[in-house]
Amino acid sequence: MADWDHIIRNGVLVTSGKSYESDIYIKNGEIAAVTNEELPGTAEEETDAQGCYVLPGLMDTHVHSRDPGATHKEDFYYSTLAAAAGGITTVFEMPNTVPPVNSAKNFHKQVQNLSEKANVDFGLWGICLGQLNLNDIQALDDAGVIGFKFFWGYAVDRNTYALIYNYKPEMENVIPPFKDGEVYQIFREVAKTGKILAIHAENNELIQTLTNEVEESGRTDYEALVEGRPDFAELTTIQTGISFAKHAGTRLHILHISSGIGADEVKNAQNRGEAITTETCPHFLFLSAEDYEDVGPQMKVYPPVKYKQDQDQLWERIDDGTISVVCSDHAPHTEAEKDGDLWSIPAGMCGVETTVPLMLNAVNEGRITLQQAVALLSENPAKQYDLYPQKGSFQPGTDADITIVDLDQSFEIKREELHSKSKVSAYDGFTGTGMPVQTIVRGKTVMKNNEFVNENQGGLVKPSRTSETIES
Repeated sequence: MADWDHIIRNGVLVTSGKSYESDIYIKNGEIAAVTNEELPGTAEEETDAQGCYVLPGLMDTHVHSRDPGATHKEDFYYSTLAAAAGGITTVFEMPNTVPPVNSAKNFHKQVQNLSEKANVDFGLWGICLGQLNLNDIQALDDAGVIGFKFFWGYAVDRNTYALIYNYKPEMENVIPPFKDGEVYQIFREVAKTGKILAIHAENNELIQTLTNEVEESGRTDYEALVEGRPDFAELTTIQTGISFAKHAGTRLHILHISSGIGADEVKNAQNRGEAITTETCPHFLFLSAEDYEDVGPQMKVYPPVKYKQDQDQLWERIDDGTISVVCSDHAPHTEAEKDGDLWSIPAGMCGVETTVPLMLNAVNEGRITLQQAVALLSENPAKQYDLYPQKGSFQPGTDADITIVDLDQSFEIKREELHSKSKVSAYDGFTGTGMPVQTIVRGKTVMKNNEFVNENQGGLVKPSRTSETIES
């Protein structure tokens, strides 16, 4: 029997604070030693990382795998296969499945469902549905959710609790979007858990009025979509959320921030010492409204991709640390569903496989450093969601999740080569330099040089203050 599960030699290790040459010795799925000394013994697997950078396992904290529910678009096996192909070792699965993760009972059902298909580790979000599950929040916390998500401004199907994305008052069997008083109750209840409350920040009433105006004008251009869901619709909800969080004592997280003014509002709150964090997504960093003519409806997401000025401001807020996480908001739809006019097609696209190459290309372009990329994609999310140092570090005794990248390897994103069930991507044909070349989950290689070595290596991850943090 080998002395070590895996030895990674000759790489340059990168954390958010430094880069250094070292070898990593792995035993029983954990990092056993990080050293320049050659330790005695044999290994079941050896990796020569010469010429590459060795990163603590990268994470995607915002993934919609549609499982259970709309599994004709995606399922967890394929989404986590795509994650591994893209250098991701842990994903956080969003709770708006059918049924949703709205109770401890459904949490445990979902763990059982996803564990059989997981190619990387995963955490589970819990959903907030106002009075429908206010009394379930504590039990969800005890069960081990990563955090709580509230789809602010969304209606709910009265029978299935599925979200209604384009609510109209005349709809039947639908619970309308919650009023502010009901939302404040959610903030207050989640605050008791100490976990993050993450919000989709768009003001539904504003959007309904403005969208109706542009729809009635007959316009179907991309500018009309943005005018119907403008930056101040995001801003007003962020402002309300910050106010509620301050008074309720809630750890507030703004999901997929898309506007410069929204990011600046978060910066102001952080400067006041308030417990507000935010994330953004590659589509807001690498696309702008000006790209719609070339990209087309594949780039329709909510909140919508805005202008070049917003993109520039988001990069600035990444650089100054206001935006602490970059994640994909992976939300696949079929080709047929995305083939239609801009108002009728659904919002969302594949992203879990392309996030890391896009961010590595940004490193090569000098937009960020590799150390910043490690912070955004590994260390910050691990700390923010109470998983550090189990995730996001090279500390001995922690999970041996490792992403090895080659900053010199060029790539072209081809939608037909993506590993998700659906192939809808706004980045088809995008070229760049910098690729993940090996994805290691708890010591075992899942992907190497775009080939899959092991499958079903993933397990559930719970925040560190939960009694049991890993269930395989």
